[in-house]
Amino acid sequence: MAANGLVVAASRKANLRAISRLAGAALALAAAAALGQNVGGPPPSAGSEAAPNWRVAERGILADHVQLTFDEDFFKAGEAYFSHDNQWVIYQAVAKPAEGQEPAPFYAMYVAKLNWEADRLTGAGRPILVSPPGSANTCGWFDPTDPSRIYFGSTITAPTASEAPGFQRDGSKYKWMFPTETEIITMIVPEIWHVQHPGTPLPPPSESGMRKLTHNSTYDAEASLESTGRFMVYCSLDGAPRLGDLHIMDLTTGLSNLIVGGDGYDGGPFFSPEGKRITYRSDRHGNNLLQLFVADLKFNDEGVPVGIEREHQLTDNADVNWCPFWHPGGRHLVYATSAIGHFNYEVFITTADPGNLPGSTGPERYGLQTRRVTSAGGFDGLPVFNSDGSYMMWTSQRTLDPRQKGSSQLWAARFTMELDPVAETPADPTAGH
Repeated sequence: MAANGLVVAASRKANLRAISRLAGAALALAAAAALGQNVGGPPPSAGSEAAPNWRVAERGILADHVQLTFDEDFFKAGEAYFSHDNQWVIYQAVAKPAEGQEPAPFYAMYVAKLNWEADRLTGAGRPILVSPPGSANTCGWFDPTDPSRIYFGSTITAPTASEAPGFQRDGSKYKWMFPTETEIITMIVPEIWHVQHPGTPLPPPSESGMRKLTHNSTYDAEASLESTGRFMVYCSLDGAPRLGDLHIMDLTTGLSNLIVGGDGYDGGPFFSPEGKRITYRSDRHGNNLLQLFVADLKFNDEGVPVGIEREHQLTDNADVNWCPFWHPGGRHLVYATSAIGHFNYEVFITTADPGNLPGSTGPERYGLQTRRVTSAGGFDGLPVFNSDGSYMMWTSQRTLDPRQKGSSQLWAARFTMELDPVAETPADPTAGH
């Protein structure tokens, strides 16, 4: 998931120093790119290879592009997700400050109604602020059974640390940090409730109000739910050398199990559409790079995920690969990578086929048929699909003029790429199987 721009308590300095030794450079590069910093080189110039005409380059892959947020409203916006019924979007953003004022230091969380004309997405409605004033927020998600209920990581109040150790590039103003106050919270959004449940009163505050699902003195965030809404996978920032670990909570009992606890920072997890696997990114090698993984979940006799049976590594290269997200068919992942350069993150797609799903044609295929999806100057990343895979939404610095780079905002487009070309091309010769 996206870097969140939060503040971490000074008592976590030792752990964060250890994190930075393992993954600081890669995470800082990815975070800075995502949020409007120019990473690793000068801005792409008009007509350069780094700033192609995206309208031409993306033909046959993406169509009917539409910008969903704008710099008239937001200094920056990103990491957005569709509701399961495709009628709403949740995203984090920093509001445009008043003239002469500095932008807020933390992300707020917003939802908005999506505008459709038949099957064409035409824009997003008025932003609805759902996070408390002054809080730091990240990684929103809709309940798959009722879009009026949302989940996100929040400090609820302003972070209290006076110092902010974390990841930062030399000369950059941006930091990626992890406040110990961050907990995963849930709430009902009244504006969505009244649309989804016309004539039905809002549930009492004990059910509809903001409440914590995690209660730790550490950073808990990067949460998402599987399709039934029973299980939630999330990242908890533990001590070195394991650092960020993945857990799954049974929301019917509130009990969590450690799922992935290897060395390095494992984060950004999502359940596969069939609920039997998860994908995530990890700095497993401790070499300042991020790689993509899929794990087959292990279940107990009650059907609760308690660990992993097998892990598949999809990338193993010299790039920063992060924010993997499933296509609803369950056989492909989109993700952002620095393969084109740290100044120009782009969205790619690769296979994650277990071999036993509709459309599968044989043995499992992981990390094959890797192809480029976006082609624009600046940052393109944090890609997600709507529930039927007809639209992809992502964070981009593109503008309507392909020669110019703008601030990070939300874009969406109809996804028209052929998922299963004849040739298979692994991301690199040491990964994919």
